[in-house]
Amino acid sequence: MTLDGKTAIVTGGAAGIGRAIADRFLREGARVLVADVDAEKGKRTEAELSGLGSVHFIKTDVGRRLDIHNLVAAAIDDFGDIDVLVNNAATTHHADFLDLKEDDLDRVLRINLKGPLLAGQAVARYMVDKVKAGGAPGSIINLSLVGRSIAAMTAEPASLVAHGGIAQLTRVMASSLAPWGIRVNGIGPGSSRDGGVQEEPAEVASLATLLASAASGAMTGETIAVGSDLAALRMSSTGSRA
Repeated sequence: MTLDGKTAIVTGGAAGIGRAIADRFLREGARVLVADVDAEKGKRTEAELSGLGSVHFIKTDVGRRLDIHNLVAAAIDDFGDIDVLVNNAATTHHADFLDLKEDDLDRVLRINLKGPLLAGQAVARYMVDKVKAGGAPGSIINLSLVGRSIAAMTAEPASLVAHGGIAQLTRVMASSLAPWGIRVNGIGPGSSRDGGVQEEPAEVASLATLLASAASGAMTGETIAVGSDLAALRMSSTGSRA
């Protein structure tokens, strides 16, 4: 199996794309720590996916440094290692640019941009120490909204600003961690975050599996759009997905 023996953390893993990634990773042989702020959904996901392999859940607010510290500690305590981090946790806020309130902007940036930075930094420190001790380098995958349709740009300015930052964060992390062989790449789902295209979570999970595996060993610093503007434009013009 592609990820046999690897340990992965998936934030925002209790539903949607995060759950699809956790499911696929387990099927590929990985051990998975699901992190999510929703304890009820997280525990249910753990129970429902337990038949596929080793999966644990930990309640996590990715915008809190202490929660990230506890997340990394739990992965090491439960599975003894961290090979893959998927930064998927995100929130949205619908408001026109002129109506966006400062508190809503702060909340979105805290989860969607600060969260991946804190988690990426904490996991990368562990991975660097691991490489220095002779271990294999890991992979970090950041989810962003670079694939969202043009129509969404006016509806979710805070989310899109945050995820534009993630695209730059991915490049910065990739450059900073390259000396240790740690790869950092991004995935930009289109409308799948709010359920517009039903099959996209599986498509994103397949791409995440590739980026987490040795098959993409030469790739770092890239963000790949999935189901982007073209699919959305086709939907709007035909009434169904092309």
